Amino acid sequence: MTSAVVFAYHDVGCRCLAAVLDLHIAVPLVLTHRDHPGETIWFASVADLARRRGIETIMPEDPNRPEFVSRIRALRPDFLFSFYYRQMLEPELLALPACGAYNVHGSLLPKYRGRVPVNWAILEGETETGATLHEMVAKPDAGRIVEQEAVSILPDEIALEVFRKVTGAAEEVVRRGVPKLIDGSAVLRAQDLSRGSYFGGRRPEDGKIDWTAPGKRVHDLVRAVAPPYPGAFTEIEGKRLRVLRTRRRPEKSATPTAALYAEDGRAYAICGDGEALELFEVELDEMPLSAQEFADWIGPRRIPLR
Repeated sequence: MTSAVVFAYHDVGCRCLAAVLDLHIAVPLVLTHRDHPGETIWFASVADLARRRGIETIMPEDPNRPEFVSRIRALRPDFLFSFYYRQMLEPELLALPACGAYNVHGSLLPKYRGRVPVNWAILEGETETGATLHEMVAKPDAGRIVEQEAVSILPDEIALEVFRKVTGAAEEVVRRGVPKLIDGSAVLRAQDLSRGSYFGGRRPEDGKIDWTAPGKRVHDLVRAVAPPYPGAFTEIEGKRLRVLRTRRRPEKSATPTAALYAEDGRAYAICGDGEALELFEVELDEMPLSAQEFADWIGPRRIPLR
């Protein structure tokens, strides 16, 4: 029976681990993470799934430590799979499985290698992303591609909605690709990294809005970091405004000076190119406001934005 040690976390980790088990692959060990106390946990638990399926589960701070490498070596797995596991696995670990080590990444590689690829794809205005099953090598997200599945990014979709699509795509590439790896029919293709991109992690402060940017850029930022992510924000009159959902308007202002105003019970922000965004979900100093409440707060004023 084919065996695999699985490193996994998050919704993608759960869906892909379940897919591996559905393929009747023996999984003697799952490695996952402890939930960080400062992080909003909105996703499913790999640890809970593994325990329900009777799989031994550990949560090492560093899976590359000699004791964990030795433990996995003793299991003599055919495969090592990484499904949204957050730490790099070093070459000594990657060399252990007899049939190779493979990862699922949340983009259409070689585009958006690195961290938080779904968020970056939205921020960069992409209309498509997806999931890739690829061979693991020392360089992150750089190994040969086994399978890919594309998903659309619609103009007003937020990161959570796109991430759910990517999660489904991740499960699909595992279900299609892993049987080919087992029977030897997989045709792996090298990545041309010169045609791709690498992005690092994002911090909550990266959600600060630059109102001098074009309206589409601001709209894409709002979508990319909308809850459950930290959210886009700005400061107005000494208060923090979190902008959680926006809608683009077709017309542009003749005087493109960034400003906030209200009209007919709705709130709008003019961006650097004169495009107005409707702000229909906001929080002001951590207090959620309806569109009407926010418009009433603005009143007849025209509030400058930076």
